[in-house]
Amino acid sequence: MSADQGPTLLNTHFGTCSPYWHLAFDSNALELTAVKDKTHVAVALSDMQAAKIRRLSGITASLDITIQLGGQPIHLHLVGRRVNKFKWAGTASAYTDTQAVARDLVHGLSFAEQVVSEANSVIVIVDQHGRIQRFNRLSEEYTGLQEQDVIGKNVFQMFMSPEEAAASRRNIAGFFRNGSSYEVERWIKTVKGERLFLFRNKFVHSGSGKKEVYLICSGTDITEERRAQERLRVLANTDIITGLPNRNAIQDVINQAISERGESSVGLVYLDLDNFKKVNDAYGHMFGDRLLVEVAHAILGCINQGNMLARLGGDEFLVLVSHADRIQLQDLAQRIIERLKSPFRIGLIEVYTGCSIGIALCPEHGNDLDSLIRCADTAMYVAKEQGKRTYIVFSSEMNRRVAEYMWLDTNLRKGLEQHQLVVYYQPKIRSRDGAVSNVEALVRWDSPERGLIPPSLFISYAEESGLIIPLGRWVLRTAAKQAAKWQRQGLNIRVAVNLSARQLIDDSVVDDLAEALEENQLFPCMLDFELTESSLIEDEKRAREVITRLRTFGAQVHLDDFGTGYSSLAQLARIPLDAIKLDQSFVRGVNMAPVSQSLIRAIVAVAEALQFKVIAEGVETESENQFLDCVGVDEKQGFLFAQPMLPEQLEHWLQSYSPLSPLE
Repeated sequence: MSADQGPTLLNTHFGTCSPYWHLAFDSNALELTAVKDKTHVAVALSDMQAAKIRRLSGITASLDITIQLGGQPIHLHLVGRRVNKFKWAGTASAYTDTQAVARDLVHGLSFAEQVVSEANSVIVIVDQHGRIQRFNRLSEEYTGLQEQDVIGKNVFQMFMSPEEAAASRRNIAGFFRNGSSYEVERWIKTVKGERLFLFRNKFVHSGSGKKEVYLICSGTDITEERRAQERLRVLANTDIITGLPNRNAIQDVINQAISERGESSVGLVYLDLDNFKKVNDAYGHMFGDRLLVEVAHAILGCINQGNMLARLGGDEFLVLVSHADRIQLQDLAQRIIERLKSPFRIGLIEVYTGCSIGIALCPEHGNDLDSLIRCADTAMYVAKEQGKRTYIVFSSEMNRRVAEYMWLDTNLRKGLEQHQLVVYYQPKIRSRDGAVSNVEALVRWDSPERGLIPPSLFISYAEESGLIIPLGRWVLRTAAKQAAKWQRQGLNIRVAVNLSARQLIDDSVVDDLAEALEENQLFPCMLDFELTESSLIEDEKRAREVITRLRTFGAQVHLDDFGTGYSSLAQLARIPLDAIKLDQSFVRGVNMAPVSQSLIRAIVAVAEALQFKVIAEGVETESENQFLDCVGVDEKQGFLFAQPMLPEQLEHWLQSYSPLSPLE
């Protein structure tokens, strides 16, 4: 057939050069008609031809095929899209009928053109030589340039430095050759200043006429997201009081040093201030924080270049020496001890503090992070027991800690069996009206031998030994029983139960919740769960699944001690949480700590964006309380309002509590 017979053939059969076409999902018959949605001629397609048409999406596109029409072959240009679940449709023109094809494209592609133009992403389409073919509305807004002024110009020259352009040319040339899609982050100069964009780049064929390949660059401005992630990363890895790396940060470095040590040894110098608690009690936490800063500077003056100092929390510091020997570590420990013998002057007050130091080496005392820190920690406690202001190198004879472990192993199991555990409840105060609608359940161990033991002395052992599972189950059931009792009394108080990392990855906690609710007829659910950031690190997928299942019962899930572990912004966005709970280290003296104030404001802003509530714990002064109200914290908890109480004490406290002012 000659080039001009295609339009004639279509006119003969349909009375138009651009008949309508449609294809059903269950048939390979291409139906052509002069009247839309009416079948005039059905043409059999090959499986491959039908498959090509069915690959069209909901955005108008075009392709060409050859069919038999009235016994004669005709090369058609189809313009169309998938119109619903069962049907593809559009208009057809003879491939050689340039005028009809152009008209079909103008009408058929108007929707796609509008999508590109108004998409809420920067969209730039370039050819193989980097020449700009499309520049949508958002691109114009960011750059201040008009599409008509940039069409045909070189994207490398307009938006990249010579170095970036050279690298980008090489990359894009390679991608054009293999046609693979890719993502890239790039800083772009805009009318709003330099902004970071995530470009998702995909290669497409022109679809008609000369077969050309174009690169579609779709960019999203991720500047604020990256800044927030960086703020949270710094927050997660930096001690807010001293500015030193925190426990999380140095653990990563220790693991790296162990893996890369070769034939050399890795040394840890673990130190604890000897009378820091007395200083805190005598002069207050703010003074204690300033002392910690001075101590940090003093220790930094003792260590060598290449060593790393971190604050683990409280008054504990750790020095990592990557290429160490015993003599070198002992000399370092002695220098620190001598330096800390000198007094520190804070304002008009002069105080003395010393330290006890434990030393451990890898591989001599352990080949992994946990064992190495445990050995250094054990040696430090032995140094304290031997009179303080000294150092001890770990040795296998140090079994005092082992003896303590064995005592706990025997007596905590017995305590669980003999009902020696009790649950105290601490109120949470709602900021907007001062009401109490939530309490936290806090377990205590009333040991016949040692009296009332706080959880800090046995929870870590329970987690290590596996007792945390039955212990956590008991606390959950006790809290559920108490919540149900309060509910019957007309007190609709939600009770938050702490959940450990081991419980979170154990599916039984979901069954335990279901049984507790059913057993106590606690409907609606009045139980919530508080988990630490470390719980998310071990197995995020499992944690997400368990949290989702807990929430289906009506339980809320809060991220406890926020800021002391590691949570990326992306991870927070993935985890189905209801609230984040500010660690008390942020709250303590916040009215006099500009850095803490800035961090709390940033956390509140991030939480608001993620639609989380913010709960502050450790509120002890009215000035702290007022600051937290100003920044928009939703709930508060601390000794300013109430200490943990037994159920009867809490009920009595609630009767006398006035939302207008906190009670001691």
